[in-house]
Amino acid sequence: MHVLKFGGSSVGSPERIKSVIDILDGYQKKKIEFTVVFSAFSGVTDSLIRMAQAAAKGDDQYLDLWSAFHKRHLDTIQALVPDATAKTAILKSFSEMSGTLKNLLQGTFLVMEASPRTMDYVLSFGERASCMIIKEAMNAHGLVAEYIDAREIIKTDKNFGSARVDFNLTYKLIRSAFKSNKKIKVVTGFISSAKGGLTTTLGRGGSDYTASLLAAGIHADAIEIWTDVDGVLTADPRLVKNAFTIPKLSYIEAMEMSHFGAKVIYPPT
Repeated sequence: MHVLKFGGSSVGSPERIKSVIDILDGYQKKKIEFTVVFSAFSGVTDSLIRMAQAAAKGDDQYLDLWSAFHKRHLDTIQALVPDATAKTAILKSFSEMSGTLKNLLQGTFLVMEASPRTMDYVLSFGERASCMIIKEAMNAHGLVAEYIDAREIIKTDKNFGSARVDFNLTYKLIRSAFKSNKKIKVVTGFISSAKGGLTTTLGRGGSDYTASLLAAGIHADAIEIWTDVDGVLTADPRLVKNAFTIPKLSYIEAMEMSHFGAKVIYPPT
C-alpha cells in the first residue's frame, strides 16, 4: 500500500485535478494499491480564514467571500462530474455543506467572535469539499473510491489550531477503516477531531501529517508527498537561481531541515 498526498496547488483547478487523476490511474494500471490524501483547493484555506475574520469584525464582506467559495466548488463539480445522476447528488451534498458554512459565518457575524474552536470548524470545510468532489471525479474516471472524513479516524486533544494526536486510538481507528473494503480511500487532510467529536486541525501543513499518520497506522510500503516542486532543493529556488535537487536525504537530515524552517516538510510529519 502506498499513501499519496496532493497539496492545494496540485488540485487548484479542474485541469490540475484531471492531471492528478491521470497519475492515480497509472498506479491502478500498475496494480499498486494506494490511498490518497487531499488538501483544500489552492487558496481556499486562506479564504476561509478571511471569511471568519471578516464575520467576527461585523464586516458583511464575508458573504462575498462565501459566494466565491460556493461558486468555485460548483464550477469544479460541473467540470469534473459528467454523469447527471452523480452530479445531482454531489451538487446537493455540497450545497448542504456550503449552507452549513454560511450559517456558521452568520453566527460568527452576530456574536462578533471567532474562537479557535470556531476557526477549526470553519477551516474543515476546505478539505471536506475538495475530497468530496475529487472522489466523485475519480469514480467518473473509473477509479472506484470512497470518501473518508479524517475526523472519524484521527483523534486529538482540544488544542484547537494545532491539536496533539492520540496515536493509539488513531491507529486503531485507521486500521479498522481500512479493513472495510477494497475501494480507494480518499481522506481529508489537515482535519481531525477531539474525543468528544469537536473538529480540530493539525496545523498548517497538516495534510502531510495526515498522510504520515495513515501510512504509520496501516504500515504502508511508502508515503509520497506530491507537490509542484521536484524534490527537496538545496535552497529556495525563488531566491537562489542555482539551487539543485538533493538526491538522497536521511530522516534525521529531513527532521533538522523542517525544524529550521524548510517548508517542504511539516515537522510532525
